[in-house]
Amino acid sequence: MKLFSKLCCTLALIICTHSNAQLSEEKWATIDSLFLEWNKPNHPGGAIAVMKGDEVVFSKAYGLASMEYLVPNSTGTRFNVASVSKQFSALAIIKLHLADKLSIDDTIDQYIDGLAPFGSKITIRHMLHHTSGLRSLHALFGLAGWRGDDTRTNADLDRIMAKQAGLNFEPGSEYMYCNTGYMFLANIIEKVTDTAFVDYMKEEVFIPLGMNNTYVEANYDRIVPNNATSYYQTLEGFNRAVEYWGYVGSGNMHTTTDDLLKYLKNYYDPIPGWKDAFHMMQTLDLLNDGSFNQYAFGVNVDTLFGKKRVGHGGSIGGFRANIAVFPEDKTSIAIATNFSTAGPARKSNQIAAILFDKQPSNKDLKVAKVSSNKMESYAGTYWDDKTYTERTLTIGGDTIYIGRNAYLPIRDDEFVAIASDNDTKIKFENGGMTLYPYSGKPMVFSKFEKEELTENLAKAYTGTYYSPEIETAYTIHYEEGQLYAHHIRHGKIRLEQKKTDLLEGTYPVSYLKFKRENGVIKGVWISNGRVRNLWFAKTE
Repeated sequence: MKLFSKLCCTLALIICTHSNAQLSEEKWATIDSLFLEWNKPNHPGGAIAVMKGDEVVFSKAYGLASMEYLVPNSTGTRFNVASVSKQFSALAIIKLHLADKLSIDDTIDQYIDGLAPFGSKITIRHMLHHTSGLRSLHALFGLAGWRGDDTRTNADLDRIMAKQAGLNFEPGSEYMYCNTGYMFLANIIEKVTDTAFVDYMKEEVFIPLGMNNTYVEANYDRIVPNNATSYYQTLEGFNRAVEYWGYVGSGNMHTTTDDLLKYLKNYYDPIPGWKDAFHMMQTLDLLNDGSFNQYAFGVNVDTLFGKKRVGHGGSIGGFRANIAVFPEDKTSIAIATNFSTAGPARKSNQIAAILFDKQPSNKDLKVAKVSSNKMESYAGTYWDDKTYTERTLTIGGDTIYIGRNAYLPIRDDEFVAIASDNDTKIKFENGGMTLYPYSGKPMVFSKFEKEELTENLAKAYTGTYYSPEIETAYTIHYEEGQLYAHHIRHGKIRLEQKKTDLLEGTYPVSYLKFKRENGVIKGVWISNGRVRNLWFAKTE
């Protein structure tokens, strides 16, 4: 028995030494320290793994997989990695493309029946890049009356998308993150292969890549061993996230950090037969106007600390995940967690800083002199009427602040972000502001002051508005000096005047833009982020 124990200890020491072969004890301990707070009593956590070359140099789990039963997370725990799943749907499409079973430049009406004419304008490539203009799942369902914990499936999406008459924008003209497009990828895979999506992914993607503990889940109430439960963190503690997500293609892949590392390694050392696929995954296409879009095929391609990075995050219920690979440095980071405030993207950046001996820094800028009067003239609230986006600018000396982002002047009307990892800039002209992001098309803002709601305006807005695209009505009414929108499932939603004929509410009725003919209101376009300008006709 003593000999057996000694052998076990020796084996454990060998394994530990091997796993830390390319990571100093100091770096290992520093990475470990980032997650020790997850080991507090009765606290959920997650699993973290790091690979350099072909060796796992860090792999550890923290916190509880089940707070109810005090089951700890382990390195073998499965987590729902949410939108990290998208790249695997993209990989499956690429596999079919390379096998000449389809083309990513095919229009989607060839595979998806019942769509409006916009189906003949949208290509599979558009959906891969999030440039399709399709209205996105959760935002669309929210407007239609779904609440946060209502079940939603691919079949639900198919029914509602068949009724859509419009798009958020012309395909290829903008980037807008869209779950609908990736759920449609699942439809296309099933039609082309005559195989259920979950089975195709297992047999043609996961098993060939050695991801034997990975699967796609279409039945949210199915019991599968070694799965973590997810939790929302509140000021009072934690609440269990009730599972309702029964859709595939855009999310709901369950996996381990070990399996994720096996996958990520292919970006710098692909399994035989997969090189072309992983090269194609990183394909970047410009928007119609020539603007850069960093979203490739299910992954973001950017830089961190001057190093190329391929990665993606995910969020569903209380699950949070982030994976990143630095292919030129043969380094991968996988983080999967089961509570809502885990912040895996920030943690991944911190791990990368430790691995590469880097620290976040600011740019060395040649700052222009701008008068205090001119600086103060830039302060205020700005509005982009096309995207329904608001930005508030504040001034501190020679610095402009937009939220947490700071900008310094390189000319008296042009400012660039200070942080080295932020390549946005802003330019002022004609009383407005144009924001030039690193990725995506420029956004044009006008300066405005919020307008007061008058009683006459409020009464003009009252009435019932109906959308055949989601078979849903909202009633706007005015009581005791306050305007409300009412929906049978969402209840009363308070509305505030933003500009004449533009009201602001709360999700899912975020913005209401009214249409008038000869001064009479005929209807309203409602927007809420990933749904833009859904038409509701006034019925009374």
